[in-house]
Amino acid sequence: MEGNNGSSGESNSRPPIPISAAATTTTTSCRQCFSIDSAPVSCKKTLARHQSLVKTKTLDISVKPNLGEEKHDADFVPIVRSGACADIGFRSSMEDVYIRADNFMSDYGLKNATDGPNAFYGCNTDGMNVSYGGDEHWFKSVVFLMKCGDCNVLAMEVMVVFVRRQCCAYIMWEPTTEVASHGFDVIVFDGHGGKHAADFACYHLPRFIAEDEDFPVEVESVIASAFLQTDSAFAKACSLDAALASGTTALAALVVGRLLVVANAGDCRAVLCCRGNAIDMSNDHKPTCSKERKRIEASGGYVYDGYLNGLLNVARALGNWHMEGMKSSGSDGGPLSAEPELMSRQLTEEDEFIIIGCDGIWDVFRSQNAVDFARRRLQEHNDPVKCSKDLVDEALKRKSGDNLAVIVVCFQSEPPRNLVAPRPRVHRSISADGLRELQSFLDDLAK
Repeated sequence: MEGNNGSSGESNSRPPIPISAAATTTTTSCRQCFSIDSAPVSCKKTLARHQSLVKTKTLDISVKPNLGEEKHDADFVPIVRSGACADIGFRSSMEDVYIRADNFMSDYGLKNATDGPNAFYGCNTDGMNVSYGGDEHWFKSVVFLMKCGDCNVLAMEVMVVFVRRQCCAYIMWEPTTEVASHGFDVIVFDGHGGKHAADFACYHLPRFIAEDEDFPVEVESVIASAFLQTDSAFAKACSLDAALASGTTALAALVVGRLLVVANAGDCRAVLCCRGNAIDMSNDHKPTCSKERKRIEASGGYVYDGYLNGLLNVARALGNWHMEGMKSSGSDGGPLSAEPELMSRQLTEEDEFIIIGCDGIWDVFRSQNAVDFARRRLQEHNDPVKCSKDLVDEALKRKSGDNLAVIVVCFQSEPPRNLVAPRPRVHRSISADGLRELQSFLDDLAK
């Protein structure tokens, strides 16, 4: 594995792993826990779980019905090609980092569950710097993009490869050889109040997914459980070190075979392009949303001037345990929920690509507008790397006031096809009165 976090002494500021007693005593152990060169972790139940890390039951998780389930080609297998880009935008600081690693499966001591590739992506704001992908058997193509206020953007593509860069980084890697995709995962973290929560989630959330004995059979429950376990683990870490107090939103998308599952907690967004039509695979969790407002008020919170409890402009996030009245250990979890909202869909030949971005992109792009823009660019050069940069450049032209980070993942090797408008089925005719008026008009012209 290779990488450079672009920040001297950053490893010393990374949060400890709460399940490790040694992590609470020395900075050396803390650094070891977060080192990407550390010894592999077995997929067996070797880690001592805290009581708060009880896996979520499948029945506790609500998943929206499969979008497009009625029509799908059983023979279709996605081809994964990806690219990403990040820019400081008009803000005074930007902290983006990329990491590349090889052999996610061997790093975690996992056995190959099936043949075929898998991709993993993520993006974070205000905190993040490590992510993990798959290997040439199970996670064939994994990419993480993290956008953070501390200049941490992380991208990883498997065969598994991580590239780490810094400040105003343009995430660019050589696309792996085009291969049929049996799995694909994307995670986006958008941190606030410091980088620690996003940094912590970036490292732990993929581990909770990979180490779950029900993965990949129970994909939805595993992903949702990983969100909640990560949040609980970070609460434990913050109880040991108050300096870690911060929060982060997260969006994860996983493709296993043709099944696409997206889990979101926050205001990052994933938009799928289906033959030119934009399909939102996530909802922006804002306090002003009627559904979120009802949940917030039922949990004892309130919305003031568009902010949760007058403090946060998101209704769901990981972390923020230090903010009074935001979270609780009760059954409702408090007004600020870490439970992700899940959507699923069976991919078909009509599904062309997916755009994953932080809120800085969506501040100036509507979902359909972004799909139209990206589709035209892919028709021109069929390069997801260039397409992601085109999206960022266009967002800058449109005066987005936030840092920018976006990932474009194509599911096919060919560029999007030109759409031909169908001929109308209704035969148009002119009435007798219309014919007389037209004839009269023509007669007048002839005079």
